[in-house]
This record gives sequence, C-alpha cells and structure tokens, in this order.
Amino acid sequence: MKLVIQRVSRASIKVNGILKGAIDRGLVVLVGFGQNDFETSIEPVVRKILKLRIFADSKDKMNLSLIDVSGGLMVISQFTLYANTQRGNRPDFLAASNPDRARHLFDRFIEICQNLYFGTIIAGDFGKHMLVEIHNDGPVTIIMDY
Repeated sequence: MKLVIQRVSRASIKVNGILKGAIDRGLVVLVGFGQNDFETSIEPVVRKILKLRIFADSKDKMNLSLIDVSGGLMVISQFTLYANTQRGNRPDFLAASNPDRARHLFDRFIEICQNLYFGTIIAGDFGKHMLVEIHNDGPVTIIMDY
C-alpha cells in the first residue's frame, strides 16, 4: 500500500463535473494498493493516519493529529502511485493490484475510516475520472509505503 497524505486548508472532489464533497482543514489521502497488499494491513495504516501529528499547535509546532483538530478526511484511490518509470517514457502499473481486488481494498479502507473516525469523511469514486482540488497547507506532504 502506498499513500500520499497532504495537510490541506480545504479540498474538494468532482465526479463528472458534479461536486461529490468538500472538506475544510484536514487531510487528503491518496491511496494505491499493490499486488501484495492484504486487508489486515489497512486498519493499522488508518490508525496511523488519524494519529499523525502534522497540524500546528498553539506554538506553531506540528504536534496535533487529525483527531485533535476534528478535521475533514478525503480519501481517493490512486493506482498511479504504483507507476514504474524505470524503462521508457510510458509508466507501467504492473505492481498495482487488479481493479476488482483494489476496489475491495479501497471499500474496506473507507469502512475502517468510518469505524475509527467520526469526523467528515469524503471518499472518491473508485475507477472514475475525478477532479480533485487540493489546497496544500504548508505545504505538508507525507509519503507512506507499507
């Protein structure tokens, strides 16, 4: 599982030109699933995301988590995180999970987020073309590879 986590001041997602959802202060998580990923890995990763201390406290030190600031959480499936650019100019995605399995893992990822976090959660539409607007705050971007 590969993730890109961005701290945002706001973010929104449109599918087919229609606004699906938006968040203010919070996190946008782009998540890709590989061929060797298992459902059992998801819960520890979600717990880690929710507890990442990447929001500023009163002393402007990154010391608060998404839970602490009651921020929004936007999760988007992104198989392109598994792009292999070693050869040629066209990336291959051979290490990415097949779409059916990835859809199952993404749905499970969202379900676990909903079970562990009671703030606003917006999920992208798996396999659809989306327009994601991200206002990266900082910028703060964390890359996780599990």
